[in-house]
Amino acid sequence: MKHGLQGVVAIALAVAAGPAWSADAYPSKPIRIVIPFAPGGTVDILGRVLGEQLGTRLGQPIIIDNRPGAGGNIAAANVARADPDGYTLFLGSMGTQSMNGAIYAKLPFDPIADFAPIARLVTSANLLVVHSSIKAKSVRELIDYLKARPGQVNYASAGIGSFNHISAVLFETMAGVKMTHVPYKSGGQALNSVLAGETQLVFQTIPAAVPYIQSGKLSALAVCSEERHPLFPDLPTASESGLPGFEINTWYGMLAPAATPRAVIDKLHAALVQTLQDAAIRKRLTELGLDAAPDTPEQFAALIKTDAVKWGKVIKTAGVVAE
Repeated sequence: MKHGLQGVVAIALAVAAGPAWSADAYPSKPIRIVIPFAPGGTVDILGRVLGEQLGTRLGQPIIIDNRPGAGGNIAAANVARADPDGYTLFLGSMGTQSMNGAIYAKLPFDPIADFAPIARLVTSANLLVVHSSIKAKSVRELIDYLKARPGQVNYASAGIGSFNHISAVLFETMAGVKMTHVPYKSGGQALNSVLAGETQLVFQTIPAAVPYIQSGKLSALAVCSEERHPLFPDLPTASESGLPGFEINTWYGMLAPAATPRAVIDKLHAALVQTLQDAAIRKRLTELGLDAAPDTPEQFAALIKTDAVKWGKVIKTAGVVAE
């Protein structure tokens, strides 16, 4: 009996020690970061910029796995179904975690319940960008131009429910104008359509738009953030330009499948924060128009929920529904 009791105690101690041992041993193999969009876009660039140094800090290679489609839902579902062991991560966005739940009637995952937030990583101010055929030098002039041509100006997006789409819908509502939506399969295609003159307007992240604005191929009329952006100090905000309160800042963050051990989440969080504090990384992010904005897992979880309520109202009021 005595030996039996000792055996039970030993087993209990071993079970209790198991997770701690696993966390200490993590990671012991390559880590996969699933990117919900095609190579070359903002999220992909961010994943690759951070991935190399993150891998160095964790002592394991980082594998970037691009799984575009369905507004990021294909990638999100893949991660939601993955083993919660810290070896499959998701570089999600405001769209995948806080917008898609209102846009899609049925998702193959729960944007909140199926993920363990690790940290918001960066924010990106968005720009209102137009083709040279639009003879407007300011937001006010653009609004006047659109009011004189209801439905005649095409705007591009990365698909129904994408942040480009929701931004334009909000702009139409606040400015009292009507445009024609032309959805594409990716942000890159949407931007290329404006470059080619197939569409005339797009709300785009700074990283994607910067090269074309600097080369003069496209014109930026406003930055859609609370304050002017250091890359474009002379570019007014949308609020300054006659649309008070028009602010759309995209964020990107790292998540893991729900039930991933907290010790693993904490280890990943620490490594990501250290990576974002690196001077070379910050310089590269600034060049891309991204602002490092790491927070705690709890803060990130709260942000996802708050934005889901905020954007859910906008989406439902506008009647935006994915096809």
